[in-house]
Amino acid sequence: MLNSTIKPQPLPRGPKGRPLVGVLPQMRRRPLQFMTECARTYGDALQVRIAHLQACLFSHPDLVEEVLVTQNRKFIKPQLLKQASEVLGNGLLTSDGDFWLRQRRLAQPAFHRDRIANYAHLMADFSDQMTDRWRDGQTMDIHEEMMALTLQIVARALFGADVSDKTEIVGRALDSALQRFTERMSLMRLLDRFPLPRNVRFRQRQRELDGIIYGIIESRRNSETESDDLLSMLLHAQDTDGSQMSNQQLHDEVITLFLAGHETTAIALSWTWMLLAQHPEAEAKLHDELDRVLGSRPPTLADLPNLRWTEMVVKESMRLYPPAWRVGRQAAEDCTIGGFQIPKGMQVVASQWVIHRDPRWYHRPDDFLPQRWDGDLARQLPKFAYFPFGGGPRRCIGDEFAKMEAALILAAIARRFKLSLIPNQQIDYFPSITLRPKYGIRVKVERRGGGVR
Repeated sequence: MLNSTIKPQPLPRGPKGRPLVGVLPQMRRRPLQFMTECARTYGDALQVRIAHLQACLFSHPDLVEEVLVTQNRKFIKPQLLKQASEVLGNGLLTSDGDFWLRQRRLAQPAFHRDRIANYAHLMADFSDQMTDRWRDGQTMDIHEEMMALTLQIVARALFGADVSDKTEIVGRALDSALQRFTERMSLMRLLDRFPLPRNVRFRQRQRELDGIIYGIIESRRNSETESDDLLSMLLHAQDTDGSQMSNQQLHDEVITLFLAGHETTAIALSWTWMLLAQHPEAEAKLHDELDRVLGSRPPTLADLPNLRWTEMVVKESMRLYPPAWRVGRQAAEDCTIGGFQIPKGMQVVASQWVIHRDPRWYHRPDDFLPQRWDGDLARQLPKFAYFPFGGGPRRCIGDEFAKMEAALILAAIARRFKLSLIPNQQIDYFPSITLRPKYGIRVKVERRGGGVR
């Protein structure tokens, strides 16, 4: 690494790409491979052109720490993510500056560790309700199952039971939102204003979702009944000057929490099931731990400290397949990062996928080895050699919720069932906002002899 006190140097040039579009085709078609190849070929810092945007790719933990922590005030959310405001509004994911700080301050109490602990029983209960419907030998897309499960959990945590019959509408709208964001990475966005079927479908689904959310907000404002869900916390939160969120602000935060609150955990679990099915020794060790700690009962929050292997399995899965596979910022002013000149307006991109698989930090980096987390590795690593939830002031507000949810769902299901992959299926990833399985993950479920209620 360069010493940041030496004279700033221009960023090294990466691949030129094509006229007009630069490296946009590579970033759209195969971004994970492209960013990995760039890091291995050109080094930890390089400059590329993505259509009309100048961007730099950072692939060293120290550079990421400078951007997200040390000099975070010199950066804002990137232009591409701001285009997602059509879908997400001006919520925590897309907002900046004083407005973001106010929203974060208002929302933070709803995600206090003691507060989210109240939702642990929901996570285990919904998992058991889902697996009660599974039949021994049944085949299914486990990604679809995880998406439906985590959507039910976040809906209950956000709203109580009010939207249990509307999760399908919510799920369709969020799927459409992700597709819309993906299209923003191409020239297809030029067609957004035309009444094409995809545009009509997107707007219809957004209206359906908006109707549900605004209806619940208005009903809750007019209700005299106390509730302990996250919406009530946000509704009654007051800033230092006594002000509260407007209906529009509440709507935008709820949309963001819906997306982040179910999508990322579902994806993490989907890849986890795949990895366990591919590594029977790790799976057997998981089942042994669950049988020993839980026996025939569901997991509780109090069990998590004793489910060490379960935790390591989730952590290793999120290293290999981070649901948030990249983080982006935009320079709000001229600055110097790691000795390199970063001009105002430049897009800064760092990939968890690339850094999490760097052999400088991990032995056998492409292998699934949960045991690597059993010693002092986490303390020995550079701070941003592992950052599935981002970092700095804008670290994911729901990270503790997500980690608790993933561990409890994994434990609740694996104590009752063993999952095996259907042979000869194509499993690939789809890098959009998140790292979804492109074609789903087909599995066969087998009821276990132990760990059954």
